[in-house]
Amino acid sequence: MKLFSQQAIDDIREKQAKWEANELAAAIENRPEARPVYETECGLPLKRIYTAADVADIPADELGFPGAYPFTRGAYPSMYRARPWTIRQVAGFGNPEATNQRYKYMIRTGQTGLSTDFDLPTLLGLDSDDPMALGEVGRVGVAIDTIDDVDRLFDEIDLEKISVSLTINPSAWVIYAMFIAVAEQRGCDLHKLSGTLQADPLKEYVAQKEWIYPVRPAVRLLRDLIMYSAKATPRINPISLSGYHLSDVGGNALQEIAFIMSFTIAYCEEVIEAGMDIDDFAPRLSFFFISHQDFFEQVCKFRAARRVYSKIMAERFKAKKPESMRLRVHVQTAAMSLTKVEHQNNLMRTAIQALGAVLGGCQSMHTNGLDEAFAIPTEEAMKLAIRTQQIIRDETNVTSVVDPLGGSYFIERLTRDMENEVWKLLAEVDERGGAIKLVEEGWFQQKLADSAYASFKKIDSGEKVSVGVNRYVDETSDAAEVDTHPYDEHCTQLQIDRLDSVRKNRDSAQVRQLLNELVQQAQSDDVNLLPKTIELVKARATLGEICGALKDVWGAYAEPMIV
Repeated sequence: MKLFSQQAIDDIREKQAKWEANELAAAIENRPEARPVYETECGLPLKRIYTAADVADIPADELGFPGAYPFTRGAYPSMYRARPWTIRQVAGFGNPEATNQRYKYMIRTGQTGLSTDFDLPTLLGLDSDDPMALGEVGRVGVAIDTIDDVDRLFDEIDLEKISVSLTINPSAWVIYAMFIAVAEQRGCDLHKLSGTLQADPLKEYVAQKEWIYPVRPAVRLLRDLIMYSAKATPRINPISLSGYHLSDVGGNALQEIAFIMSFTIAYCEEVIEAGMDIDDFAPRLSFFFISHQDFFEQVCKFRAARRVYSKIMAERFKAKKPESMRLRVHVQTAAMSLTKVEHQNNLMRTAIQALGAVLGGCQSMHTNGLDEAFAIPTEEAMKLAIRTQQIIRDETNVTSVVDPLGGSYFIERLTRDMENEVWKLLAEVDERGGAIKLVEEGWFQQKLADSAYASFKKIDSGEKVSVGVNRYVDETSDAAEVDTHPYDEHCTQLQIDRLDSVRKNRDSAQVRQLLNELVQQAQSDDVNLLPKTIELVKARATLGEICGALKDVWGAYAEPMIV
């Protein structure tokens, strides 16, 4: 069934032709339009005006209803009327106690879910006393070396009552093991724990560039994590497929959706091949997208992503459960759009991007602090970021109607156009041998690099406007006039002292034995490594010891040359 009759469409086209020949032609002759070509950020052409004729080819069931296949209009039937999105500001710096205090401050301010950034050594599977960790301990996230650090991180926080997101990737399976071991120590019901691990290995190789092992062993670790968590912690999402990072290195909106969907396909194939049914794990897959500057493009991106994902699950993997086809997304506003020059402008940028995420139907959101172009945000910046979400949620009334932009000729046309382009990119990935192969070859990396280069050329030329930077520049503005979050110079020594204490007081023979057993298991692709890893963290093995043991089995990753 079509949205409009053919007669209605013909009448509209006839009237539009007359309007273009008369009113429009006279207006343009008197005042020419500013640009010869208008297009979205990702390069899709934009018409001057959209009418019912522009959606004549879209079947009515492609729009459907929220909470029903193909989920174009929202993941849940009543959306924010029943439950607002989770305010999930990320925090992480210094030692675990410092981050714990920031958690408690943000909870008091109104945050409704926790999110953790880890420092570079933790992300790379290194202990704080590793020579390669020098100068990086606690700098861009919290330092975690042992299960005791995770216990300190969540001190006096009820893990059964608040959801916890862990922004960890190469070493995700170890941090997960520490997290659930801490919960067990506290007597928590593991089935009541809720939250998300980022744990998306393929995006590391193409975007974020934090890796430990070669591609295929990293995917194996994710497979083990998905399969173990589905039964042990059924309310924890074992992965957040992270299109955000693809955009953050210059990928456009189409690449963000298409590439991350190709990674989704690869992960699902791995888990299914290992013997698990799609409906037993797909309901816990989650996504992480950016909300960028092109407002309507971003709204349509979220709608198109839901539709593409639901069709992949239903048609490619034959999922039966509606929850297997429901894309749930955490959104972060665009850090790469923030500027040091006139940094107060970042408040407005973030507010508009956040509104786009809400109108696009996100499930949780992090809004950037106005000072994040300089350093980890201060408490005051985080309060303003939380207030931004609260004002949108509680003052604007946009949560009263589900998918309020749905049915707009422009929105529906752009959503459909973006969906069509995503399918073309997915077909190309399939034709070239699939996502894992193309990551190993550097194909995705090259595409993102090309997109970033094209985008920065537009900024340099002034074609893409950055207010206060390449347009409306105030020469008297001082970019350095801002208080930034300080780095704790004592963090490294504190973590080293704690590591020394742990190693002196644990049963080192038991740790060595368990590490040997982990190495033996890793040599077989048929053994899930999570149970042994949980034994290790309980025995006080360190993050670096566990990750290092598997590096002896699998080796390290060498990045292909990108020209």
